[in-house]
Formats: sequence, structure tokens, C-alpha cells
Amino acid sequence: MTDPPGEKGEEVQPPKRVYAPDFLTELFRNPLDPGYADAAARKQREGEPTGTPKALRSASLAVALVVLGFLLVVAYQQTVAEEPARTTARAELIDQVKNRRETTTELQQRADRLAGEVSQLRERELGGEAARKIEDTEAATGLAPVRGSGARITVADGPTPINPVTGERNTAARVKDSDLQLAANALWSLGAEAIAVNGQRLTATSTIRQAGEAILVDLSPVTTPYEVSAIGPDELARDFHDSYAGRFFEQLAAKYGMSFDARPAEDLRLEAATELKLRVAEPSVAPSAPPSAPSTFPSGSPSTPAGSSRPSSEGGR
Repeated sequence: MTDPPGEKGEEVQPPKRVYAPDFLTELFRNPLDPGYADAAARKQREGEPTGTPKALRSASLAVALVVLGFLLVVAYQQTVAEEPARTTARAELIDQVKNRRETTTELQQRADRLAGEVSQLRERELGGEAARKIEDTEAATGLAPVRGSGARITVADGPTPINPVTGERNTAARVKDSDLQLAANALWSLGAEAIAVNGQRLTATSTIRQAGEAILVDLSPVTTPYEVSAIGPDELARDFHDSYAGRFFEQLAAKYGMSFDARPAEDLRLEAATELKLRVAEPSVAPSAPPSAPSTFPSGSPSTPAGSSRPSSEGGR
């Protein structure tokens, strides 16, 4: 009589734990699908098809090739037939753009001539002192071209590599609208009297904004390299380089490969703004009260003296 398991005599061995192979291990161990192995064994056992099956297979392959070729020919003919229409439409659009540009240039030249005639008539009618004050005001507001010394700040895009996996372009090294805004605001704070970005004069109502991948100054697109020209003190370029904006652009140049340069400029000429539209005007100094203001007011009249006015609000940058 033998001892039962677990009693004296023989020790009971614990069952072995069997782990199923994971998917990657099984894939590398047996890379070929079992169906392919069965098809290869059947082909080796039965041999190549002959007679009717072989003829059917060849006929099916020939029909598939003929249909595929027919579809390719039809697609090519449609593409060739539509190409003249695309070319014509594109040529018409190009002609329209050229005509509009020529019209815009002619209108701008006419506006410049009329502005010159207005200036001559104004100087003749108002006299020297009043005309000079108006000219100074126009120069300060951007309505007239100005000339003088100052600084030229140049910022350009860095390299924009393409991701080989996604195909997307890395735009971290591109100049953004906020960068140009920072440069312009820094120049204003350092005493600049007039500023232009790539020839586009900045005024109190100018905007620098991003539109897709383009940067617009007011409504005019500007492209790299971006040149911010400013008329102001002789040390304007040095002060800009030492300011927060200058240190910020140096960090961008060191990190992303963007180019940055700030240097003094002599005999700068900034043209007048073309999109300046004045909407509201208020006197900067309130008119003085009349010499004999009534001490009492009749019933039903406003409680404000006749000569007083509300304080004017002067906007600053």
C-alpha cells in the first residue's frame, strides 16, 4: 500500500506555471502566417494549375489590367481637358492683380500730387508761421514724410527645418507680430519721433498683426528681413540694444538662429502714412471761462456754467 500524496514517502511537487508567449515574441518566432504555409504546401503537393483554372486566372488578370489601363487613360484625358481652363483662370487672376496694382499706384500718385497742391495753397493762404505749425503736426502724426538721424533695427527669420516624420515646418524661429510690436514700443519709449516697418509708417492708429503666416502693418504685408527704422536721439540704437527688447532679440538669435542687428542710421527718410484716418478730435486745452459768468441760473437751465467744458482725454502710447 502506498502512501497518499502529501504523506510520508514522496513529496508533492507544485505544478509548473506555464506562461503564454507574448505577441511580439510569437511574431518574431513565427513571422509567416499559417495560411501562407498551407497554401505553399498545397501548391507543392498539387503543382501549378493547368488547363481551365490557369486560363481563367490569366483571363482575369488580363481583364483587370485592361480596366486599370482604361481608368488611367480616362483620368489623364480629363486632366488634360481641364488644364486649359485652369491656366486661363489663373492668367485672368494674374491680369486682374496687375491691373489693380497699376490702378492703386496711379491713385496713390494722384493723391500725392493733390496733397502737394493742398500744401502749397495752405502755405500761401495761412502764412509762414501757421503753415510751419501745421507741417510739424503732420510730421508728428505721420501725415507728412520726415527725415533725420536715428536707428535701424533689423530682425530676420532663422532656419525653419521640416519634420521628416510629419512633414510640418518648425516655425519657432520665425519673427512674429508680437516681436515687431515689442521693437516699436521700445523705440517709442526710448524717444523715437517717427517709426516705419519695412517702409510702412506707424501712426497712433497703426496695427501690427498676424494673418496666417504673414505679418500685416495696417493692411500692408511685410516680409523678412524686417527693418524697423526710427528717427530719434543719436544714442537710440545703443539704448535699444541695452534695453529689454534688445536682450530679448539676442536671446532669440542665440536660441533659434534668428538674426538681429541694431545700429545708428544717418539721413533716414520715412514716408507719410497712407492709411491714416482721423475719427475724433478734441482740444488739448479747455477753453477759458467767459469773463462775466452769471452767479445764478434761471430755472430749467443746466447747472454748468456757459463757458466750461469737460476735461479732454489725451491718449498716449
